[in-house]
Amino acid sequence: MAALAVRRWGDGPEVVLVHGGAGPKTTWAGLDSLAERWTLTAVYRRGYPPSPPVSNGGQDFLIDADDLAAVFDEYRPHVVAHSYGCLGTLLAAGQDPSLVRSLTLIEPPLYFLAPGDPNVARLKQVGDAVLTDGLAADPAVLREFLTLSGSPAVDADPLPDPVQAAVRRAHGGRLPGAARPDLKALRTAGIPALVASGGHLPALDSICDALAETLAADRVTAPGAGHFVAAAPGFAARLNDFLSGAAAVGPLPCSGS
Repeated sequence: MAALAVRRWGDGPEVVLVHGGAGPKTTWAGLDSLAERWTLTAVYRRGYPPSPPVSNGGQDFLIDADDLAAVFDEYRPHVVAHSYGCLGTLLAAGQDPSLVRSLTLIEPPLYFLAPGDPNVARLKQVGDAVLTDGLAADPAVLREFLTLSGSPAVDADPLPDPVQAAVRRAHGGRLPGAARPDLKALRTAGIPALVASGGHLPALDSICDALAETLAADRVTAPGAGHFVAAAPGFAARLNDFLSGAAAVGPLPCSGS
């Protein structure tokens, strides 16, 4: 398959940014200050121009995992991933932890980490409905999901064109609930990790709490920007501190060394 497109700026150690359902420009607003110390490499996941389209038309964390493993192998970076982008990131890193220097995981839809939590169950239900039915989903469910995912103007009728385009892009995607990354391998390898949420949704806070415990990760809540935590006040500084600490650990051995 053709390689993913990336955009690079800044100077210093490599930090790869993996977006979720929204594109890089929206997802990573607020992180430009990091370019003073780090080389930021924003990946465009398959299906997000200028990267190639997805063959089946829907996002797929299994395809993401293969794509991202190639990117990580090239740069051996610190990785910051958001939402659906966390799934492919964790699958790739779990299969070969030596590919990454550290992991920052922002509001991943890892529903299996919070079994029995009714808020998580509802989040899974509405998310699965929209990925399965797209714009044909029940209007109330569709707008509930869009609100949870931080989309603007969700009360408009019809929905704004960019919002409709985002729903079409997600339609038919592989459901997040099927993802089972090897979190134990990451913890055993001692990969430094930071788990972040925006404090706007109890379900995502519960998932992030469980993920942080599973990975023995640092945990931060950064309110003020909803699902797009990277833009929250103070988050860039907190991320810079974490990356600096992870960089001080030194490079991990390459695969096969």
